[in-house]
This record gives sequence, C-alpha cells and structure tokens, in this order.
Amino acid sequence: MSESPSKLTILPRTALVFGATGFIGKWLVKELLDQGASTTAAVRDARSVERLLDWLGNHGARANLLNFITVDLGRDGLGIDQHRHATGNLAAVTDVFNAAGAYSFGMTSEQARSANVDTSRRVVEFASHLPNLIRLVHLSGYRVGGQDPHSAPWSVPRRRAEYSRLGAYEASKKESDAVVQATADQFQVPLTVVNPATVIGHSLTGESDQVLGLATSVRDLIAGRLRAIPGSRATFVPVVTIDYLTRFMTLLPALEETRGMSYWALDDDTPSFPDLLQVIADHHRVAPPRTRLPVTLVKMLPQSLTHAHPETLNFLSPDRYPTGPATRLARSHGLEHPDVRTSLKRWSDYLEASTRKTSG
Repeated sequence: MSESPSKLTILPRTALVFGATGFIGKWLVKELLDQGASTTAAVRDARSVERLLDWLGNHGARANLLNFITVDLGRDGLGIDQHRHATGNLAAVTDVFNAAGAYSFGMTSEQARSANVDTSRRVVEFASHLPNLIRLVHLSGYRVGGQDPHSAPWSVPRRRAEYSRLGAYEASKKESDAVVQATADQFQVPLTVVNPATVIGHSLTGESDQVLGLATSVRDLIAGRLRAIPGSRATFVPVVTIDYLTRFMTLLPALEETRGMSYWALDDDTPSFPDLLQVIADHHRVAPPRTRLPVTLVKMLPQSLTHAHPETLNFLSPDRYPTGPATRLARSHGLEHPDVRTSLKRWSDYLEASTRKTSG
C-alpha cells in the first residue's frame, strides 16, 4: 500500500466489491455505479456475471462503469495471480467492500467457519496487497460486532463452546469479526466495520430477495401461519433498509475519521417486535397472534410447530445497540433513515407479492 494517505485521497474513486451478487452486494454495486464510481465486482463465474448484469439492467444502473474479476474465496490468495494486484483494474482500487459470506441457518461449524471466517480473513489479506487502497469496509453484524481482535485466533475449547451456544451462523460471524480486525492489524489494512441490523427491502419499493429470519415471521403472519409471538414486549429486532445501508457504507472510505471504527447501522425507531408485527398485521388486515411465548420455551418446541429455525431465536432479545456514532455520521452527510413503519409496510407488500408469484 502507498505510505501517504493524503496522496491517496486525490485518486479517482475505484471500488471492488466482494459478495457482489448477494442481496446486499448487488444493491451496493448499484449505489456505487449510481454515484459514478468505477466498480469491479468479484464473482465466481460467468453465470454470476450474467445474473448481476441482468439485475443491474433491470434497475437502471450504469453498467458501463462496471468490471468483473473471477475469484475463488475458498483459496488463499483468492485464486488471483499476485501480479494482477499491481496491474490493470486492481491497481486502481481505492475502496474494498466485503459483503461476502453465508447467511444461512443449519450449517455445520465447518461450513460456517469456511464461509464466514476463512473467507473474510482471505479478503483482508488480499486487500493488503492493493497498492492504492484507502479503506476496506467489512460487513459484520449488529449482534456480533465489537469483538476483541486480541481474542483471535479462538482456542478450540472456546470455538466449541461458542458454536454450541450460539449456533454455527452467529458464532462464525462473531469469530469473523475478531479475525478481520486482527488480520487488518497484522497487515496494516485501513479498516472500517459496519454492523447492520436485519436488512429489509428498499424504502421506496420494498424490494428484497432475502427471506430468512424476520422475513419468515412476516410471511407467516400474513399467511396466518404465525401461531404465537416469541419473546416479550421488550423484544427488539431492529431493521435497516437496503438503500440506507448501502449509502451509509459508501460514505465511509473517504472519511479519515472512520478508519479503525465500527458502526452499528440500524434504525432505533424500529418498533418492538410485537409492535412491528402489529404494524404489518394492521396493514394487511390480518389478526396477529395473541399468545406470547418466552424464547426459552420456544427453543424447546419442535421446529415443525414453531416454523422457526432454533438459531434465529437468539436474535429475539431486548438488547439495544450503540448506534449514536453511525447516526451522527450519516446525518452530518445528509443521510436520514426513511420512516421505518412505511418501509416495513412496503417490504411486507413485496414479500407477500413475491410469495404469491412463487406459489402461483
């Protein structure tokens, strides 16, 4: 990397996005292109290129600013010849965004670590070779952010205990958060971490192709399959719209104050979980369940009855999060959360329509 950050900031903005074909990644690519940033999408194969180009075309993005690079996230070095770091499109990269990983429940510990820990470590190591890097922005999570980098690597006993207690997905994200920070420190990579809440659809259209977690509860509620509400009146499942999140992420690389920081990106005005479901139930004119069950009890019930994967129940908590720095930073650059109740309604409309389309 260049030794002079002050010189780096005058370079034309050039972005590299890992996880570019995922829900967050493709909206991030679109946001970067809309801002006029030359962008390279790291993809697996030609089919990924075709899918992303189709999606971007359907959303009016400026694909003329888009390049592609094929990577293998399962290999050290990502399958890229070291010479390419210093030549061509990679040599110009100033901003790296890592949205790669697996958002899935029911993985084995090995699968989760491979997808979320090893992959993230490799991205940081890769970024350390980019000659004009200004910032690596890594996507972590609101319940796992803020880990101590000195705790990495985790010992085998700790890993076994955490993966057993939290489930493979959440534990792997928690371990990844520590590993990313530690690796960035080791290789002197300028890092900013973003810890998003549950990411819902676009604030204007509700569009989202993410149907796990909270989306499952919303779809079950609309369809009349939600028999009880887990948690208490204080249960808080915060959300953030995809358009707010991606705009927030693109703010970070050019701001020196964000280097070494972690930001919790979520809307504090999100209603409590029962009230959130009530907002959606009223909008769709369905009756929400009257029965509430403690999370500890729900965990004991069979999944066939709860319609919820046991790992998702860890997210039903009254915890609140340190959102102040992210909110102040966003507002200082004219970025405000859209009205969360309106966004929830539009998202639920999109989920309902897409469910009808799929089942039809």
